[in-house]
Amino acid sequence: MADISCDIVVIGAGVLGLSVAAELTARGHAMCVVDPGRQNASSVAAGMIAPAFESQLDGADAARAALLRHAAGLWPAFAGRSGLVLERTPAEWRGSDAKAVAETLTGLGFSVQADGDVVRAEGDVRIDAEAALARLRSGLGAAFVGAEARSVERAPEGWRVETTAGRVEARQLIIATGAAAALAGLPEAVTDIINRIEPIAGQIGRTEASLTDRVVRGVGGYVTPARAGSLIGATMVRGSRETASDPAASARLAEVAARLSGLAAPETIEWRGGVRGATSDGLPLAGPVGDGLHLALAPRRNGWLLGPLVGRIVADGIERRPRGAHAAALDPLRFSLPGG
Repeated sequence: MADISCDIVVIGAGVLGLSVAAELTARGHAMCVVDPGRQNASSVAAGMIAPAFESQLDGADAARAALLRHAAGLWPAFAGRSGLVLERTPAEWRGSDAKAVAETLTGLGFSVQADGDVVRAEGDVRIDAEAALARLRSGLGAAFVGAEARSVERAPEGWRVETTAGRVEARQLIIATGAAAALAGLPEAVTDIINRIEPIAGQIGRTEASLTDRVVRGVGGYVTPARAGSLIGATMVRGSRETASDPAASARLAEVAARLSGLAAPETIEWRGGVRGATSDGLPLAGPVGDGLHLALAPRRNGWLLGPLVGRIVADGIERRPRGAHAAALDPLRFSLPGG
């Protein structure tokens, strides 16, 4: 690859990096994205856009629930202009705790329907994660640089990125490298922010057996439809970068899938692992950190839900627009601000 230049370069092609790139492209910016193109945590995912049940699982307060609901509300327009297809069948929560779940979600402002041991959340939908990543990446065309970023440095007109395939120069730099360690050359304060991100390893199973026609969640896991079969998940191991499957965890998840679907657990399940990043408050880092440098990192397990919101916040920061809704909650500098 010959050295190239663009207006804005994103390092990382997970859902946050590609959502930012899609938002900025829609606003007329000349983009390029640097990524080696390997499997990442966003592809090892069920693609849930589930503000209600994520609020339930995390014990969210009203403010957090409102943030997640706002993020989900951005998805129809984002999907429409990005050529993505949302699966709009409402997700279900199944179990003896359904009545309590419904009461909690109603109290948080969500529209749900309870029927015995089943709660349906009208606003909880999903997207095919792998297909969506491929579509977002293909939308970049030649602006996708299939290489690994090695280091960054300040340049006279912005930033210079050294990659395994050559050099990329841009006026603005966005770091969207998941749970990876900070790249060499970043300012010390930004390196410290990135290296405080906690890795969370998780595994998800894929089976050719069709176990459900909608997302079904409950205590201990979930089962969802997939393009060819079903997905079963998921574990969350804090502080771990281990991507190999854990046989004991696999067995537990298979049992959960059987309980939730009412069908026998499949004999053959392909297990895959990924590593997500998380901050101490469970929300991502999205926005400027100074000198033409921006972050789009650490969405915990909600990268797909929060992708368009992160894209909008980062784009607004680059264009120096007034902060939109919930930008302060995702400010990358929030932990170093007074009271943070």
